[in-house]
Amino acid sequence: MTQSDDNQDNDIQPILRRFDEEFGPRPEEQPAPVYGEAQPIPQQGYRLSLPLGRPRAVWVLLAINIAIYALPRLLDIAGVGLSARVPSKYIPGLDPQDYVMPSIYIFSVGAKINHAIVAGEYYRLITAMFLHGGLLHIGFNAYALYALGPEAERIYGTPRFLALYFIAGLAGGVASYAFTPANSVGASGAIFGLIGGLAAFYYVSRGLLGEISRQQLGNLITVIMINLFIGFSSPVIDNTAHIGGLIGGAAIGWMLAPRFQVDERLYPPQIVRRGWPLAWPGALGLLALLVLLVSIINPPIQ
Repeated sequence: MTQSDDNQDNDIQPILRRFDEEFGPRPEEQPAPVYGEAQPIPQQGYRLSLPLGRPRAVWVLLAINIAIYALPRLLDIAGVGLSARVPSKYIPGLDPQDYVMPSIYIFSVGAKINHAIVAGEYYRLITAMFLHGGLLHIGFNAYALYALGPEAERIYGTPRFLALYFIAGLAGGVASYAFTPANSVGASGAIFGLIGGLAAFYYVSRGLLGEISRQQLGNLITVIMINLFIGFSSPVIDNTAHIGGLIGGAAIGWMLAPRFQVDERLYPPQIVRRGWPLAWPGALGLLALLVLLVSIINPPIQ
């Protein structure tokens, strides 16, 4: 550096100090970017949600169950009588020329009565699902349907939910027909089928849902054990219908349960609903098996 350069630097320094006093110190210089150098891309999180449906059919089923219980009893209170000609075939000692209360009439023509089914009245395996023996019975089943039904329909969708409900209920009726000689009514078999269907869904979805599936399975198993214990503790509860509905619901639920998967081809990624390819053929096959069993069973099986 020459003498003239030193003099110029000395002249500039007071000017730089004055700028620092008025405008603040200069920021430290940042290194220039190196173009072409790979930089890490910040990872972005996404909140994924299951594509669930809206529950509709469950409210219709709930209303039908309550109406079929309430309306005949309101007619009982009003003093309405119906001909005993049909009920007399199923109620010993009843005069066919007499009259019966509507609630007794509905029970006699719709309950699961084994010798009537043997005589060809197979419809009773379905109609018995909508009849209840008392206020506590309808209250418990209505609450269970209210608690379990909306979740099951949101997960399965309306068509598969209805298939789950009715095929599981039929499985409970067939089990009761095969092993329980006593007359019986109630939606409990179908409701146990919903429990089995939900358990099947959380089992097949354990890889996606992880800890949620394990917790839900634990809760459902607890509910099953408590209700089966209550059933075995009371002689008036048809536990074979509960067990048949539970097994049927688990089987049909495994077939029809949606297989949710994350589709990473979309942006942002989304959970998509896929099904087992043989879901509906499997469901129809199970239904056919139940129909076959009804036709060949000679109840009660000892």
